[in-house]
Amino acid sequence: MTDPVTNPAAETVTVFTYPQPTANGPLHVGHLSGPYLAADVAARAARARGERVVVTTGLDAHQNYVLTRAEREGVEVGVMMSDFRADIQDTYQQARIGYDRFSDPLADDHAPIIRELMNHLVASGVAPMREVTLHACADCRRTLHESYLTGLCGTCHAPAAGGACEQCGSFTQVDTMVDPVCGRCGGEPRPFQATVPVLRMEDHRDAMTAAWLRAQFPPAVRDLIGRQLDADLPEIALAYPTNWGIEGDHALEGLRIGPYTEVALTDLYNIAKAVDPAASDLPGYRAALGRVGSLWHFLGLDNAYWYAIYWQAVWAAAGVNPLPISGLVVNEFYTLDGSKFSTSRNHAVWANELLTKEDPSIVRLFLAWDRPDRYQSDFTWNSFRAFADQVGPLLAGTHEVTQSLDPALAERELARAEAALRPAGFDPALAVRGLLTLLAGGVRETGHLQAALTGAGGE
Repeated sequence: MTDPVTNPAAETVTVFTYPQPTANGPLHVGHLSGPYLAADVAARAARARGERVVVTTGLDAHQNYVLTRAEREGVEVGVMMSDFRADIQDTYQQARIGYDRFSDPLADDHAPIIRELMNHLVASGVAPMREVTLHACADCRRTLHESYLTGLCGTCHAPAAGGACEQCGSFTQVDTMVDPVCGRCGGEPRPFQATVPVLRMEDHRDAMTAAWLRAQFPPAVRDLIGRQLDADLPEIALAYPTNWGIEGDHALEGLRIGPYTEVALTDLYNIAKAVDPAASDLPGYRAALGRVGSLWHFLGLDNAYWYAIYWQAVWAAAGVNPLPISGLVVNEFYTLDGSKFSTSRNHAVWANELLTKEDPSIVRLFLAWDRPDRYQSDFTWNSFRAFADQVGPLLAGTHEVTQSLDPALAERELARAEAALRPAGFDPALAVRGLLTLLAGGVRETGHLQAALTGAGGE
């Protein structure tokens, strides 16, 4: 992709992010169909419109799902993470998905930056050290959070792990769940007291509300925010006495920084450094974020709580004002033969395998066409094969044009399809349908549309 912005005094910047995938498995087609491909398509289209764009992503290595997989498979966790990092980055290359900055938690410079930002939050008083009640497994004694906690969401009663419910987005911890147990051994929760840094999200209600009023969110995210505003915003521990994650120092000695807090702070510095590579501390990061003209996060609905609510509270606590979020581009779940893609159950079509066997242009077009945008959609091999058989000749220009598309109609179709790739109202399925209509009608001049959707032919 293009070089990061090098002149801090230059024009404002459009920023797109897509999630930092967890290093506990390869990417599958469900991942590509959602935020990963979508952010790349939107970025290519924005650059073609003349916008100065940076795209950021990275790797999430410190959710305890990572350690859980390594322990269950009897492999060394560092080697496993490195292998999955390489696999994920290879998938991006095969799928023609680009980025300008990739935050790497396995690199030497990452943990010190996160510690410095966390220590600032504690020292400044916005994340005070408080004695709180946490829960550990009565049997294996693991602190119950993320994969170490399972039960039913207290809001919608769907099965959930610690963090946020994938079904409705509600915050999930022992106190907010039904029948919580240890996710590793099934043991009962046992309360214990610990002194940890706590983010009082209610302190940042005004800043968050101002951002929410400006930003563009889909209805499901608005509903989630509304439920949060109807009650007091929760207090959340930013670090835990646990066995996985970045180790704290100074006041946080003996604790590990929570992975969702780490990713929120990673996005803060990663975006700032993409805008201004010279930024090296929190004042520099804030100044760089002040140059962001628009910021769009691309994500799945299961991550809506973190991006819409928690990230905003962490950034507000770090003194980012105003919060620069412009909106979220959110997708629903993509299923495989009627069931949710699952790495743990090996119920997936692995992205690398598909991209090795099939034309990446066809894969990108199909996943954009079949994207679970406003509704869930279902991947089947029959539909993919039928799509590939029909679209291949259109891309190659070897099909028979039975009826040429009138130039006036072609102009309108192209304009509509290109507009569908703007993040506000993002609709890549509509853009693909427009492209296929143009190609079927013998129109070969498709502006930036075909290049953005297929990733072929450069930026």
